[in-house]
Amino acid sequence: MSEKFPRTICSLVGGGVMIYGGYVTQDQAIKQFIDWNTLGLLAGMMILISVVKKSGFFRVLALWAMKMSKGSPRELLILLSLVTAVGASLIDSVTAALLIAPMTISLCRMLKITPVPILISEILMCNVGGTALMIGNPPNVMIGSATHLDFNDFLINLAPMVVLAIIATLVGILFIFRKDLPHGHLPKEEVDKIDIMSGVEDKMIFHRSLIVLFLTIVGFVLHSTFHLQSATIAMTGGVVAMLACRINPEDAMKEVDLDTLFFFMGLFVLVGGMENAGVISAIASWGVDLVNGDHHLITLMIIWLSGFASAFIDNIPFTATMIPLIKDMQAIMNLPHADYMWWALASGACFGGNGTMIGASPNVIMVAIAAKEGHNISFMTFMKWCFPLMVLSLIVATAYVEFRYFFLAGM
Repeated sequence: MSEKFPRTICSLVGGGVMIYGGYVTQDQAIKQFIDWNTLGLLAGMMILISVVKKSGFFRVLALWAMKMSKGSPRELLILLSLVTAVGASLIDSVTAALLIAPMTISLCRMLKITPVPILISEILMCNVGGTALMIGNPPNVMIGSATHLDFNDFLINLAPMVVLAIIATLVGILFIFRKDLPHGHLPKEEVDKIDIMSGVEDKMIFHRSLIVLFLTIVGFVLHSTFHLQSATIAMTGGVVAMLACRINPEDAMKEVDLDTLFFFMGLFVLVGGMENAGVISAIASWGVDLVNGDHHLITLMIIWLSGFASAFIDNIPFTATMIPLIKDMQAIMNLPHADYMWWALASGACFGGNGTMIGASPNVIMVAIAAKEGHNISFMTFMKWCFPLMVLSLIVATAYVEFRYFFLAGM
């Protein structure tokens, strides 16, 4: 899917306008508004994942799902969905989509079934699963870097919500596609022929890269204990992975998405200019007045506004705008530690990406891969299937936030 005006150009032009217009100085842009921790975290994980991709890890997981399901389409959908959700949370949702989609189509071809229901489920799992951890989806990365929240905070507060949303979404998927998923299993001899480890492309890279990935996750869990920023952990993981797996740095650096990094840079400057111009504080004051300072109602509004907005516009610039807005709201209401508002934003922005085909990058990627294989999914068909499931996940998020942060807090 091409863009008439690439988002990176738009963000850089917007940032430039703020500097030339006098709302932000170059010194402010570099020292105050560009979040170098976010950029370092993204770049480090891009390098690390570029190494993990060479191991065949996702291919192994897909073959494992095939063998465990014994070729049952329903069981395969559930297992591949769970693999995708875990992968999206540990690496990132876009990489998970790129790696799992081709393998899914290949497995469905073996079973002589349409891959569309499983691909749709995987799209949803990319966005829902990536919400569980700080490193899964870009909105979480931005929230974690801009606030006092660390990896463990995301794990403790969002992972339980994500588990509930995954269960609800899978139930919905199985109901929607109940007529497209035949019953039955492969013959035992066919199942026995499946060699899970045949998916390994390089044994040395497979073992070493997974060890480095595991240690990097441990580093994220412990980084606040050692007073280290998440970017330091990610960059360390990327460098160690290149050294341990003997990867040419030039090959690894080709996987660093400069387009995304410069998009973030321009976006940070653009939002910084809006802050200096007083736009963010004015909107925050209006929002607080609208609900008479009711922090409970504002939190629920954040979930649903974020969800519906992210279904139709990119959730990255939306989140970038909402972060200073929520900070201003918390300051106006004297609620400096109202962390539930950040969980509302993270869940709404990430879950909302499931609403339409353009809601998130994994959606666009998987639909394009399906189209190349002759399985075309129209915008309205995607929305017919996925928008109700997005609403369902937002209901789960609302119920979770309501129960955990308001009902239990009031007991």
